[in-house]
Amino acid sequence: MAWWLGVYLALVIAPLAVLMIGGRPAAGGLGWDFAMALGYAGIAMTGIQFALTARFRHATAPFGIDIVYYFHRWLAVLAFVLIGVHVAVLSLAYPAAMGPLDPRNAPWPMTAGRAAFVLFGIVVVTSLWRRQLRIAYDGWRRIHAALTTLALVLAIGHVAGSGHYLDTPVKRVLWVALAGFWLLLVVNVRLVRPFRMLRRPWQVRTVRREPGRSWTLEIEPVGHAGLRFAPGQFAWLSLRASPFALREHPFSIASSPLRTDALEFTIKELGDFTRTIGTIRPGEPAWIDGPFGAFTTDRHPRAPGLVFIAGGVGVAPIMSMLRTFAARGERRPLRLFYGNRRWERVVFREELAELAQRLDLALVHILGEPPADWAGESGLLTRGLLDRHLPDARAELEYFVCGPDPMIRVAERSLVELGVPLRRIHSEIFQLA
Repeated sequence: MAWWLGVYLALVIAPLAVLMIGGRPAAGGLGWDFAMALGYAGIAMTGIQFALTARFRHATAPFGIDIVYYFHRWLAVLAFVLIGVHVAVLSLAYPAAMGPLDPRNAPWPMTAGRAAFVLFGIVVVTSLWRRQLRIAYDGWRRIHAALTTLALVLAIGHVAGSGHYLDTPVKRVLWVALAGFWLLLVVNVRLVRPFRMLRRPWQVRTVRREPGRSWTLEIEPVGHAGLRFAPGQFAWLSLRASPFALREHPFSIASSPLRTDALEFTIKELGDFTRTIGTIRPGEPAWIDGPFGAFTTDRHPRAPGLVFIAGGVGVAPIMSMLRTFAARGERRPLRLFYGNRRWERVVFREELAELAQRLDLALVHILGEPPADWAGESGLLTRGLLDRHLPDARAELEYFVCGPDPMIRVAERSLVELGVPLRRIHSEIFQLA
């Protein structure tokens, strides 16, 4: 992890290092140099954002792509703040350098810079408050892709046209190379990767209704060997659109990797896209980009036991792990804490009962609204509930948590309070955007 953080810092510092090559222009004062450093660092961070979302498997493997996307979101906010301070310092201390606001009278590099700053702001606001603004996920992704690309091009133009520090051909060439690298990342994500997906088509085999407004899609490969993945990983799924349409959605794979004829995705009706799953018909084309994620028991083959904590459809990746364990003849002790509102909405409840017979699996159902004759746990997941069911040697086990964000926070805090080392708690962030 430290190595990758070092790589990130090096990429952020690289544009500043380029400015130090050869002679430096006349100093503009501490405030001026500070504002310039923030501006260059902010643009560098913005360019690197495309690398964070490019889904490079080797780069994301140590953390899980869900963590990388979370990192991406808040680094975008930090980059916007740095650029905002850059603009504020210049506007207050060096207004003559900024030129007039009217684009008809202002130098074009200044107008390009202002436009890029506004577009970056729109991207940040619509990303952080997408649901509050009621922007559909597919529409948001298209807006996000278009505005970030346009903003980066305008920012590069701003630097090239007004670059006080790009005073030599070498510096200009190196800066163009950096900018070209960022734009190549855009080409890779928007064109190269979708083209590769087109060469490995899939199709819907079956659509199966599940309890709790959920559906299971069975997707089979067409003319290729399918997908190799670890239990618990996820993939981006596109339906009724080409891979170039930016209408892909991340879903955990619920089937076992030992099954090679098809993939299964169990999806709950939670948004605009997921509410249409029930209308999908067998034979329709599908596209898969994956696998991704570090949320897998395969990374812990020597753990003396494993504990799973799931809420609702967050059980999908855990089903992949349990199905794999059953196929492999796993003998280690397992526990599953599974929270749902009502018994009739529990997905996989019959299969889980069967798995409890085949595996050394202690199954703890938690119902928010239990029936009158319910004898199990009720209410919400709590520290006390976990304490009642976990063994004394709880600190030696590995824990896998997936579900709504509030449940994840409660589970993580409770486990730490019960003496479980943080390094043994593995969480899958339910929402990537």
